[in-house]
Amino acid sequence: MARPLAQQRPGAVGWRPTASLAQLQRRAAMLQQIRAFFAARAVLEVETPLLSHNTTTDPHIQSMTTGAGAGQPRYLQTSPEFAMKRLLAAGSGAIFQICKAFRDDESGSWHNPEFTLLEWYRPGFDCQALMDEVAILLHELLGTATSCERLTYAAAFERYAACDPHGATLAELQQCFRQHCAAELSGIDRADRDVWLDLILVHVVEPQLGRTGPTFIYDYPASQAALARIRDESVPVAERFELYLKGVELANGYHEVTAADEQRRRFAADRAQRRAQRLPDVPADQRLLAAMAAGMPDCAGVALGLDRLLMVMTQAASIDEVLAFPVAIA
Repeated sequence: MARPLAQQRPGAVGWRPTASLAQLQRRAAMLQQIRAFFAARAVLEVETPLLSHNTTTDPHIQSMTTGAGAGQPRYLQTSPEFAMKRLLAAGSGAIFQICKAFRDDESGSWHNPEFTLLEWYRPGFDCQALMDEVAILLHELLGTATSCERLTYAAAFERYAACDPHGATLAELQQCFRQHCAAELSGIDRADRDVWLDLILVHVVEPQLGRTGPTFIYDYPASQAALARIRDESVPVAERFELYLKGVELANGYHEVTAADEQRRRFAADRAQRRAQRLPDVPADQRLLAAMAAGMPDCAGVALGLDRLLMVMTQAASIDEVLAFPVAIA
């Protein structure tokens, strides 16, 4: 590449890529390795639309819209999840996709509103089996050990925050956060336990994870199930996991909900929460619900952020270093 963006003449139009040629070559090699990995396992590569009538109802994720479609909004996908689940219900078998995804209001050293995802689904797998496969993929890409550290959500909180995330009261969670972190807080719902759990996770627990190799956190609170199954135990937990390396979250996986009625209930709960937070309403995806009612196989799925993975692989300090054209100059 020619000179990086920071070295361009004052007043010049910023046309140069922010990633070096070496970074672009490393990205290309990574994508080739990923495709070879799945081809060797007979996992089908698929492609689904970036633009859809529907998007996630999750109140923590804000979608981008476009006016295309006779005045009705269309959404740029935040992940290919819903479309891929429709393929699973149609009998696709194991599938993967490398694609662009979009999320509004996400910019920073680790975020770009447009980013690259690897997402795959494995019929017959649960979270433990899918964590095994994620670990093997990381071994091939990074040379890390295939026997990665695995901690339950509760064990991670107990080790790094001296806190029981399932049993602590709201006041105890607030005290735990204040003991470990002096961050200024504003615009949060101070009466929501999950808000405090997230604050402790992000500010206290996450920075310690994956320092010597990949670490999986699994069995999240049932209140944070998103689209994962809930395992009914003395303390119900969500069958989901996240992957961390060097304090950075790289992947999020679920033992997927497959029952249409349960998925419809969760869509309704999300929409109620959106209304309470005065966020734009998002209709439930009726095509996904119809596909699930027709019969979606028992499966586990995971989304892995490839830009972040490349940052870790190359020790990049900013996501701009691994993107040809980040949002500032796109």
